Formats: sequence, C-alpha cells, structure tokens
Amino acid sequence: MSGIINREIFLDLRHSAKHLPDTAPVRRLLRRGRSAHVFNDEATQFIVTQAIIDRGEWTGVVRRYERYGLLFTESIGNRIDPDGSTVSLFYGEVKIDAKNRYHVIPRTRPSQE
Repeated sequence: MSGIINREIFLDLRHSAKHLPDTAPVRRLLRRGRSAHVFNDEATQFIVTQAIIDRGEWTGVVRRYERYGLLFTESIGNRIDPDGSTVSLFYGEVKIDAKNRYHVIPRTRPSQE
C-alpha cells in the first residue's frame, strides 16, 4: 500500500453494513434507541476509504483502535437519530485493530477518549 497507511490492512466485513443506509444493522441500532452513522451509499464508502488511506491524518489510538481521518468538503453521509432526524457528516475515519483489520465510519469529528 502507498499513502499515509503504508502497510497491508484487511477490510473487516463485520462492520461495513452498519454504515450503509437501510440495512438490517442500521434498523437494529435505531430500534434500540441508538444513532446510526451511515455513508450516502456504498460507492461513497469506498471513495472515503481510499482517500483516508492515501492522504488521511493519523489521529492517535482511541479505545484500542489506531485511527486515521480526513475532513471532506461535501457531505459523505448522515447521522440518523432514532426519532428520524439527520445530521450531515463530513469527516471520515478508518479504525484499525491489533490484527490489521479496518473499517471506515462517517463521523462529525475525530474520535476522542
């Protein structure tokens, strides 16, 4: 790999669906009274992932995940609240675990402890 993340990392498919609109994991989060952070679509999720891997910024280790992020000028997704209200999201974050598995999340800002 080239870019800011210059080692081999592997997509952790267990987390991908919960960040895509109208999937069972998103509906489950909302039913349980939790917010869901979803990308506009799967193509946006892929574009954001590549952009972060290529030119993202290391933001540290938070809750045992190495994190890289990037602020976008256009909305990459939405936070959907259980009441149906939404907030546009412009920040993407790649989380990498100790086994080099990663997943990407649309967020409002970098994660904090």
